[in-house]
Amino acid sequence: MSYHWEEEQLGKAYDARLMRRLLTYVKPYKGLFAAAITLSLLVTATELSLPYLTKVAIDAYIEAVPAIPLAQALGGLAMVAAAYGGVLLLRLLLAYGQTYLLQYTGQKVMFDMRTQIFRHLMRLPVRFFDQNPVGRLVTRATNDVAAINEMFSAVLVNTFRDVFLIVGIFAVMFRLNARLALIILALMPLLFYITFEFRKRARDAYRDVRRKLAKLNAYLAESISGMCIIQLFVRERRSFEEFQKINTEEYQAHMRQITIFAVFQPLIYLVSALATALILWRGGSGVLAGVFTFGSLVAFLQYVEMLFQPIRDLSEKYNILQGAMASSERIFLLLDEPEEHYEGRTLSRVEGRIEFRDVWFSYQPDPREEEDWILKGVSFTVEPGERVAIVGPTGSGKTTIISLLLRLYEIQRGAILLDGVDIRELDLQFLRSQIAVVLQDVFLFSGDVLGNIRLHAEHISREKAVEAARYVQADAFIQELPQGYDTEVKERGATLSVGQRQLLAFARAVAFDPKILILDEATANIDSRTESLIQQSIDRLLSGRTAIVIAHRLSTIRHCDKILVLHKGRLVEQGTHEELLERRGLYHALYTLQFGETGRSTLSRLAATDSE
Repeated sequence: MSYHWEEEQLGKAYDARLMRRLLTYVKPYKGLFAAAITLSLLVTATELSLPYLTKVAIDAYIEAVPAIPLAQALGGLAMVAAAYGGVLLLRLLLAYGQTYLLQYTGQKVMFDMRTQIFRHLMRLPVRFFDQNPVGRLVTRATNDVAAINEMFSAVLVNTFRDVFLIVGIFAVMFRLNARLALIILALMPLLFYITFEFRKRARDAYRDVRRKLAKLNAYLAESISGMCIIQLFVRERRSFEEFQKINTEEYQAHMRQITIFAVFQPLIYLVSALATALILWRGGSGVLAGVFTFGSLVAFLQYVEMLFQPIRDLSEKYNILQGAMASSERIFLLLDEPEEHYEGRTLSRVEGRIEFRDVWFSYQPDPREEEDWILKGVSFTVEPGERVAIVGPTGSGKTTIISLLLRLYEIQRGAILLDGVDIRELDLQFLRSQIAVVLQDVFLFSGDVLGNIRLHAEHISREKAVEAARYVQADAFIQELPQGYDTEVKERGATLSVGQRQLLAFARAVAFDPKILILDEATANIDSRTESLIQQSIDRLLSGRTAIVIAHRLSTIRHCDKILVLHKGRLVEQGTHEELLERRGLYHALYTLQFGETGRSTLSRLAATDSE
């Protein structure tokens, strides 16, 4: 199996365009962010005062004994200790306010972003979902959004704090001793070089981790969804080996990232230790020479340790920042995908007349060869209230016609008209609201039975949904469920039989009361008893509606007003059941093939003609 896992390499180590776009999510909460930044600066101010209080305690009281009385020294130390405790308490309160504001604002930003992503996903064309695994899209709305939230809450505001802290530390150190401060300043180019080298390597490593994680999530989601098939065809070992391969790639990507950070952190600690050694040497010499106080030396060492703390944390901040940059690339790639064009006309009254005029369609955006086209010049008309069946061999384009009528895909040539109006001119939601589709593979959502009939539509009351279920003979089995219409439906309707799910799909279609009803192999998976129930109400279901029926079992469509026969994307025959049998063409071959052997020669002849 093959997947479109890999995404192209985009951007640079820091992309100002991406950051500006990310900051638009902060704009509605800029007041809260400003308050958080202010609190962060106040927290930094309290931190800067602590080493200075230590200097005062040592120089003014501890080192002053016996020059001052012991009682005076103890009293002074008590005041300094009280001031120290007061500053710590103030810092605690300020830090609480800062953290709360940051997390609150970050959660609001994450809420807005996820809302925008989900709203956008609901307006994307089906073609997009054909090309993107579910796991990848789930990663965009969860892991990637969380990475950006972490950047807002842990990096954006703390960057201001770190800059203010570093500037404040150097200001205090120069005030204490300019020579020692210059020694620390001389180490800054080395730190910048290490940081620059780290930054070059960190983003690519983090992007690779994100890519491999998306690949892992997508494979997991697909494998779990298809676990029944994997087990039925005894493909557990092959699936496990594929998972191990993807899991190993994700593990190796993480290890490359960890290696980069594992090298960066010790280098920063090495430079920090070098700075401490230089301060002890030069500062200690100054204390012995009497030109530098012992309290100032202790405070200086504390400021040096405080200075290197944000630099040591820089690796983690870059980890978060690079993750956010990589995640934002992916999120904005998703948000920049063109949405379906929803706006258009509405019709005051829908009669239900459908016309295909010389329709050509290919799933490839730029078809060049004859075989690239799925539909080739298809033209037909369905009159209001008419029941039309579409038949043909597998791959002839039957389901594609339905997808095009619903504008799940856009045609390349020709036109599709509803009551004489090109459907591309109609409002997309209006168009789809006039059509209900009952598919062979029924999709049920988690929730109760009633919710799966109504799909939470406000205009469909409980009474109307129950009446629809009765209309299609589904009420009997629903009443036998533990809680009736309030019975919980597990994921994809796992607790219901295939026939029960199909009956719910019919009830759903009736409840929405469409003008046009499409049955796409709707009775293919239903047992004879359930099909009998459906057939009893199918005439009432289709009464007054334009109906298009796709069926392989030709016995179910004999009473249709018209039958369209497709073969390799072309409309080769149309007429009633009796007319088509008399022509002894493809329909005759398909029909007799289901009830005997006489159709095999006709099919062979048609295949030979096509190859010529």
